[in-house]
Amino acid sequence: MGPNAVDRALEAAEHDAATPISPTQTHHELPHRTSAEIERVISASSVSSASSSHISARSRRLSTVGTGIIGGIGMSRVSTSRDLPPTELGRIQTQRSQHSATVGRSIRSRRSRASLVKPLPPFGAGKPYPPLLPNQEDFVVEFDGPDDPLHAQNWPMAKKLLTATMLGYTTMIASFGSSIFSAATRAVAADFNVSPDVSLLGVSLYVLGFATGPTFWAPLSELKGRRLPLVVSMFGFTIFNLACGTAKDLQTVLITRFFAGFFGACPLAVVAAVFSDMFDNRTRGMAITVFSMTVFTGPMLAPFIGGFMVESESIGWRWTAYLMAIMGVVAFVIDLIFLEETYPPVILVSKAAELRRRTLNWGIHAKQEEIEIDVKELITKNFSRPMRLLFCEPIVTLLSVYMAFIYGLLYLFLTAYPFVFMGVHGMSTGVAGLTFFGMVIGQILAGVTVLMQQPWYARKLAANNGVPVPEWRLPSVIAGGVAFAIGLFWFGWTGFTKDIHWIWPTLSGLMTGFGLASIFLQALNYLVDSYLMFAASAIAGNTFLRSLAGAAFPLFARYMFDGMGIQWASTLLGCVAVALVPIPVIFYMYGDRIRAKSAYAPTFGAGPEAAESETGEDSELGHGEKEAPNSVPRTDMDAAQRAV
Repeated sequence: MGPNAVDRALEAAEHDAATPISPTQTHHELPHRTSAEIERVISASSVSSASSSHISARSRRLSTVGTGIIGGIGMSRVSTSRDLPPTELGRIQTQRSQHSATVGRSIRSRRSRASLVKPLPPFGAGKPYPPLLPNQEDFVVEFDGPDDPLHAQNWPMAKKLLTATMLGYTTMIASFGSSIFSAATRAVAADFNVSPDVSLLGVSLYVLGFATGPTFWAPLSELKGRRLPLVVSMFGFTIFNLACGTAKDLQTVLITRFFAGFFGACPLAVVAAVFSDMFDNRTRGMAITVFSMTVFTGPMLAPFIGGFMVESESIGWRWTAYLMAIMGVVAFVIDLIFLEETYPPVILVSKAAELRRRTLNWGIHAKQEEIEIDVKELITKNFSRPMRLLFCEPIVTLLSVYMAFIYGLLYLFLTAYPFVFMGVHGMSTGVAGLTFFGMVIGQILAGVTVLMQQPWYARKLAANNGVPVPEWRLPSVIAGGVAFAIGLFWFGWTGFTKDIHWIWPTLSGLMTGFGLASIFLQALNYLVDSYLMFAASAIAGNTFLRSLAGAAFPLFARYMFDGMGIQWASTLLGCVAVALVPIPVIFYMYGDRIRAKSAYAPTFGAGPEAAESETGEDSELGHGEKEAPNSVPRTDMDAAQRAV
């Protein structure tokens, strides 16, 4: 088989790169190489998966020079003989790969059935159709090198921290709202004359909204950017919490709780992807740690606040919803005013719009603007992507099962703790809620432990030439799994009788909280590191399954602890926790091989032992070189290649 167009372009580029260049040569005398050719070398729409690593290694030797005229204004590319930095090449490849895998990119979506049957309308005013753009790639905007201030990873650290704080608060109130209603279930049952088990559906349906919401919000964030879904979701979150507080019947309470959870699910699915946009491999772990802490401390902080509200005759259970509406409107306002877009393709859309206005050249556009919305493809390609990752990717599947069990127990504790501290020790609702601080302290200890591991992670990253290995995140998950199981046995066998002081089951929360946070902090990091540009969809699939568990576990908790007894119910749960510990162990040992066979995970190559010695010895790629991640599904890449 003869060389294809890509191979010919590579051969010509290598020949140009090998040609000596005199210092006196001007850029007009140099061989003409457009930036589109360089970008095309590592574009997923041009390169098959089989040759992606070979091409990415050779593409670093390409250089570009040329001249473009935009809107009558001369804009000359700076002549240079240096290679484009791997960072710039990687970003270009990521943007093109994202574009080729996004809804509306395929030929089928651009050529609808109606367009094949219906003739083109006249251009108007007796004008003929204008000629096509000479080379569409010349009109596609890109980032101006690896240090372009428009790219979120190049923002000042103060701006990143401000954004992280805003989004941390946004995420915290969503998780806070999931559990504050648990303290109000008895009051709601009495108000509407139903059993407490029925009113408990207010918690389950909210968490069920967590399960369904990400399948909408995550693909929307990959299509329209991160800012729009977050702002819209906080507005909806506020409205439905207000509706819950003013509800006149139980069905209204339950429906509004579900939709409050649906809108509140957006931060859980999107914020981690925002942090992935802003932070690189060296700092992403710390950012995801902050995000995860807000997710899992929120539900533990809410019960005692809700408990004291319900106990107060002047406040009552409705103010648990009003409080969430107040917190929601604050998040909506600060996100609307201060939150800026971090998603690179959408940032380029804004850049292209500004260039069109200022140059009056309407051909300038971003790759993301070539996308056309096709409903069938939207459902097949975007809304089903989290489900495809969840059920077809072993890493996402098994980790999601493990995290679903842990997350289910997080909401089961909302029933189990009152069962122990109110039923056995006779505490009031508000005071019993204070015992959750044992778990909160354990979660904080886990967060501090993860942050203290960052220098160790940075050394391993430097020793592996800057290439991250996701399996480095897993030792904390393994340790957390052991601690969580110990905490469950501790809770059950110290909380079943009044003869044992209440402080002992409270202190068990140190272990369960430490284990829960350790598992989630680094398991989410592992998913983000493993799937990068599909991180939002991977987390959405994970959130779907664990939210189903979070919705279901509280419904059988009371019957389980009543029927089996506190000690034996906790023992059963502890045994299941022990049985799940080998999951991260297996991924630590064989995760690199599993990812190598994945259709979505980048192929970084090295296993967890790659930089064990931390000596910085050269790998096959050499110092400073990174293999371009092949992050596009194989089927989507092949289809895009055929389209080209």
